[in-house]
Amino acid sequence: MKIAIIGTGNLGSSIAKGLIKNKGFASLYLSDKNTAAVNGFNAEPNVTVTNDNLLAVENSDMVIFALQPKHIDKVLESVASKITDKHIVISVAAGVEIPRIENIIGADKNIIRVMPNTAISIGKSMTCIAANAKAQDKVGQAQGIFNQLGTTLVIPEDLIQAATVICASGIAFWMRLVRATTQGAVQLGFEAHEAHQLAAQTCFGAASLLIESGKHPEQEIDRVTTPAGCTIEGLNAMEHQGLSSALIQGIVASFEKINQIKKN
Repeated sequence: MKIAIIGTGNLGSSIAKGLIKNKGFASLYLSDKNTAAVNGFNAEPNVTVTNDNLLAVENSDMVIFALQPKHIDKVLESVASKITDKHIVISVAAGVEIPRIENIIGADKNIIRVMPNTAISIGKSMTCIAANAKAQDKVGQAQGIFNQLGTTLVIPEDLIQAATVICASGIAFWMRLVRATTQGAVQLGFEAHEAHQLAAQTCFGAASLLIESGKHPEQEIDRVTTPAGCTIEGLNAMEHQGLSSALIQGIVASFEKINQIKKN
């Protein structure tokens, strides 16, 4: 498939890296008004870096708009004349709903809203997908692209806001937990690089256990905790300090913020 990415900031670049790593395209156009950060991609086979959005659209079957919400309307308006009913239009702009895009380029276009996270650059994204009525038969193609870059889940569009918080913002939440674990390990006597390795690999192992076993987290916790042991002592101390409550409050606060973005 011929793919264009319009907007090559952190997320757009991450998608590009993932596609290049997995050779998931026939051609790839990367378009941005400032190409300095991605000019190196020009050396990759079948990759073109440009600041011409119209050129990128004209040479693509799938156009991924990886833009900030405040910029997407203007960019969509500028390329609307080149978008046909053959294109698959994908937006990863947080808080930008499908009807808003339809109002600019038309409800007769294939529009898919996708919410990945930055782990897409290493093929480990959790990506949620929702489509308008016209694009229902194109969802499989979107999944085919993004399944190369991690795992996908097709959901109703009214859950995309929540998915943004859990999956996209969630990367930062988990990073903060790993950092805190690292700091604890340093306090217990490990060198910083050792502490980071211990924390990151243990986090990876915990997630892998849940994914591969399909078990509830409490089932895996029960395997680790012993009566009057050190694990339950630590868990209870964390809960007394509000660990679960703080996480839930943070998720809800992030969700409330993204809904403010939607209104604006």
